Amino acid sequence: SFYEQKILQKTFGRWKEWWTVCRERQLSLRAENHYRHFLCSWTLKAWRASVCQQQGERNKYWTAESHAKKQKLLRTWQCWLVYVDVQRTKRGMQAVALAFRERSCLRVSWAVWRRQHYQRCTGRQMNIVALQHWAQSLQFRAWLQWRELYLYSQNEKQKETRAVTHHQHWELRRCLGAWLGYLNLHRVKKRQNELAQELHRSRTLRRCFSDWRQLLECRRRIRAHQRDLEKQAARIALRRVFAHWKHVVLCVEESQRCERAEEHYRHQLLVRALSCVRWRGLW
Repeated sequence: SFYEQKILQKTFGRWKEWWTVCRERQLSLRAENHYRHFLCSWTLKAWRASVCQQQGERNKYWTAESHAKKQKLLRTWQCWLVYVDVQRTKRGMQAVALAFRERSCLRVSWAVWRRQHYQRCTGRQMNIVALQHWAQSLQFRAWLQWRELYLYSQNEKQKETRAVTHHQHWELRRCLGAWLGYLNLHRVKKRQNELAQELHRSRTLRRCFSDWRQLLECRRRIRAHQRDLEKQAARIALRRVFAHWKHVVLCVEESQRCERAEEHYRHQLLVRALSCVRWRGLW
């Protein structure tokens, strides 16, 4: 019975050791599963927050881009209205100037024609009086003088028409040159305005891109710093768990050593008791 009791004690001790080892394994597996589940849940939360933040930034960027397009269209529409008003005003001024010029040209032509007509009437009356006074003796000389006067008037008339046409051509050239100069100046101003708008747009885009890039770099640095902190926290937690597990293992080993020592001590006592009983029986 004592032998069976010792065998049961040894068997129970072995079974207790095996159950303790299995229990430690189960606890370690549960701890690993809990740590993995915690990491997965934390990663999912961080990913959701990042996706929401990116969606918000995209919505803000789309809103800013639509607002900028609307502002550009509004400015373009206002500039176009101003340009149309200026063109209408200039057209009205050009029409008034042309009408005034036509009136002045008509007045000058009417005065010249009246003077020529008066001269012609006066010459004809003088010719009639000369013909009446001089009659036949001076008919040939009067005819020559009238012919010369007629040729002179024709030459003067031709000269006047040429002068008028030359003046008209010169005025047309001057107006055409001024109009071409105005068109060139308007084109240059329009080109300068377009270049200034392009430069302003490029500067605005560069400034926005630089601000966005700095913000992105700052966020990346913050995320990297957070990741480093999380890694350090995970390492510290892992070290703590490992230290706790090591402490538990050492305690278990110490208890096992104590049990073995106690079992060895009991075995020695049993051996000594059996030897004493044996010696007493022999004696």
